[in-house]
Formats: sequence, structure tokens, C-alpha cells
Amino acid sequence: MKNLLIALLICIGIAAQAAKPVPSDPKATAETIKLYQKMLKLQSKGMMFGHQDDLPYGTTWYDVEGRSDVREVCGDYPAIFGWELGHLELDHAYSIDSVKFSKISAWIKQMDQQGAINTISWHFHNPLTGGTAWDTSSKKTVAAMLPGGEKNKLYNQYLDKLATFMLGLKDNKGNYIPILFRPFHEHTGSWFWWGKDLCTVAEYKALWRYTVTYLRDTKNIHHLLYTYSTGSISTPEEYLERYPGDDLIDILAFDSYDGAKDFTTSLANNCKIVSKLGAEKGKISAVSEVGGHIAKNPQWWTNVLLETLRPYNMSYALVWRNAYKSTKEIAYAPEKGAVSAEDFVKFYNDPKTLFLKDIK
Repeated sequence: MKNLLIALLICIGIAAQAAKPVPSDPKATAETIKLYQKMLKLQSKGMMFGHQDDLPYGTTWYDVEGRSDVREVCGDYPAIFGWELGHLELDHAYSIDSVKFSKISAWIKQMDQQGAINTISWHFHNPLTGGTAWDTSSKKTVAAMLPGGEKNKLYNQYLDKLATFMLGLKDNKGNYIPILFRPFHEHTGSWFWWGKDLCTVAEYKALWRYTVTYLRDTKNIHHLLYTYSTGSISTPEEYLERYPGDDLIDILAFDSYDGAKDFTTSLANNCKIVSKLGAEKGKISAVSEVGGHIAKNPQWWTNVLLETLRPYNMSYALVWRNAYKSTKEIAYAPEKGAVSAEDFVKFYNDPKTLFLKDIK
């Protein structure tokens, strides 16, 4: 009887373990599985705050060790750190945002050690035309990158360089650092060469499948959580039109910027759609990019962003960068002394929001 009871308890334990959600990669590292499950658990607790290029620069400073506009305002770092690898494929030392790749690698390791989560986007050059990610002059780029295409070999070389960077991300114990990887984002628009008017649905899905399979099987990379990230959408059908498959994707996300009168309505609708799909699929849900004119609306953090997102279980919301000495881009995160700084502190202190100290 005792042996039967022990066997039953073991079976229950195995079943409970098997019931836990796991990443799409069957060979995902233990650390990656742990992060995936942690993010899903945190998602029911609150919403993590993220910031693109939080450590490399602010609007008035560049590469000052330890500086962070977010930390200087609220006393804490973001929970999510966003990084960009555009120009890595060209063997440049610096990214398209003028950040040294060796520094990005070091910062990722530093913040991982402190308990933060790192997400990477990749605005890489158009393999067919040689132009930037915003070069939409050809509708043949994606087809050319796939097997049999004239730029497949070149794309493989791009992926090899990406793989070298990813495989260099190890913690002090020698384990690979889990990364949220978000390629081919905002594809529901047509401002990037992979956008909806620049390739067919089948081509876009094939590009995703080829990319993930190459990184997993050819390069043996198993510490990435793949993020599917649209622009603002209106229906579940629109969101899933180019979805490449549950076996490839871990995070369902979207990008949305405050530029219209109906922004809060649109943002709420996107959250409703994506969070519902995430729950149905057992995936993480997130707002992978968001931002507003905080200089024009000092209460944007609480009245717009927080109150709109509050009803939904979104893992995180990441605001874009505070471009250094830019005359073209606004600052998307608060700075010390900014008109929205006081409101951001209220945003920080709200139980709904999670920063680095909250997720350690």
C-alpha cells in the first residue's frame, strides 16, 4: 500500500510538472524554461515596465556608467531592457542607434545578473537591395532570402553573425542568458521591407519558420523566446493573419504609439485581443513597444497608459528610447526634471507596475 501511495505521488508530481507551460523550443535551456514560466506567473501579478536603450544614453548624456533616466526619476531600473542589433549583419562595431555591440553584450550580462529581462530587436539591412530596414523599394526581398532565392546564402551569413552574438551571451556560471528575440515586427504595416505589402502571407510565415529553424537546428541556439509583434490591429483575424505557428512563437505582442484621438480605445482593443489569444494558446502577452507625447501630457503615465492597461494581463509594456541629442525623436521615458516625472513616480508606485526590484 505504501509503495502504491509513493508511486501515485510521483505520478502526480510528474503530471503537475508536465502541466507547466513550456517554450515553443523543445530543446529550450533550463534557464529559458524558468524565465518563460516566471514571466507567465508575473503576468498575473502585474505588468513589467521596459525601456529601450535605458543604459547606453539619454537625451542629454551618452555612455555614462550607471546612468539611467528611469532610475534617476523613480529610484529603480526597468524590469525589461530593450536592445537593438541592426548593423550587426554588416560587421559594424556600433548598432544603428550608435551603441557598441560589445557594450550591449556587457550590459545584457550585467542586468541579467541583477535579475532583469532582456529583449532584442533587429532592424537589419535589406538583403536584396542593400538598403536599410526601411527600404521598401522591392517586393521580392523576402522571397529572395528563402531557400532557392538569390539572397539565401547572404541571409544565412546574417544569421551566422546573429548566432555568434547570441551564443556569446553567458552568465557567470557559463549558462546561456535567456533572450526575448523580436524580429520582423510591425509587419502589419508596410514601412519595413518585411511589411504586409512587400511580401505574401506565405512568404512572411516561411521567413519566420526558416529563421527559427536555422537558429535552433543549424546554430544550436535554444535560449531564445521568440516574440511575434504586430502593429496596431482591429481584430483577432488581422492579428493572426501572418502568425507563423505555435511551435515557433512564445510571446504574443504588438506595438502601439499615441498619435490619434482614439489611442486609448485602440490600445485597449489590442490588449483585449492579444491577452485573450495569449491565454488560449498558453503564451505570454505583451505590449512590445508603446509611447506617447509625455512632454505634452504630463499625466500620460497614469491617465493614459496605466489606466488603459490596468484591466488586462499583459506581461510588460516597453517604451521606446530617449534618443541622444535628437532633433527628430521625442523622449519616450521620463527624465529628471521633466514635466511628466512626478506622474511617472505615481506610475512606478502603483501596485500594477513592476520594476526591477519587484521581479528579483
